[in-house]
Amino acid sequence: MTAQDYAQQKAAASGSSFYYAFLFLPADRRAAITAFYAFCREVDDVVDEVGDPALAQTRLAWWRREVAQAFAGAPQHPALRALLPHCGTYGIEARHLLAVIDGCQMDLEQNRYLDFAQLQRYCQLVAGVVGEVAARIFGQTQAQTTAYAHRLGLAFQLTNIIRDVGEDATRGRIYLPLSELQGFDVRTHELLARGSASGADAADFQRRFGALMQFQCQRALDTYQQALSLLPPADRRAQKPGLMMASIYRTLLQEIACDPLLVLSRRVGLTPLRKFWLAWKVQALGRL
Repeated sequence: MTAQDYAQQKAAASGSSFYYAFLFLPADRRAAITAFYAFCREVDDVVDEVGDPALAQTRLAWWRREVAQAFAGAPQHPALRALLPHCGTYGIEARHLLAVIDGCQMDLEQNRYLDFAQLQRYCQLVAGVVGEVAARIFGQTQAQTTAYAHRLGLAFQLTNIIRDVGEDATRGRIYLPLSELQGFDVRTHELLARGSASGADAADFQRRFGALMQFQCQRALDTYQQALSLLPPADRRAQKPGLMMASIYRTLLQEIACDPLLVLSRRVGLTPLRKFWLAWKVQALGRL
């Protein structure tokens, strides 16, 4: 298997909405974004799939060394072997890849966020920088597009956090800012128990949790609008893949907003056909 084949399989196997946007890119850009996404998945899997924190730390340290080695011209891992030929073409630097690793490092060391400012710092590393690299690969020509890409990355990550509230709770993780939980009178132990704490008033919890999640959904929806307002018209055509992803993620967010309690019991998602349809509409019409 070639490094490119490996990256393709890694990206496709994730089932991510991002993959549907990649399908409409020219071959060289598609190969670059697929390799970059494969790298991100590899690093993220260290946190999600390695149960021993000490072992996960060791693996992240290995990835840091691998990035340095790759940019010295000798990558070992197939994801980086697939990505490295594209780095010069699209301005991908070691600092971009190290920022993604830094974000995963935060995941190992922190499972609570005191306020939204602290959460934004995490989102900047795991999503904002990813958006920046993606925008370069898609064909960015305007400096302002970087601000758009960072804001859109924040919107994507907020959507992921909202979608995964229940799943994260099973791992002892709460990404919703603690100050906002307090503001809506939702206790951490209720969230970790996904509303099923012994002796709890289920209806009361659902009311408080629903209000909290409506606030989270509205902020994320507003963030999409802010991102779109930052996209320069000159780069709108080149950034269609990001707009495709925005269409898919925003539609998912709107579905969750209709019934926020669903996130406690299952992973809310769109069918592959619906994702493809949303991506195709952006490709055909040029807008969300």
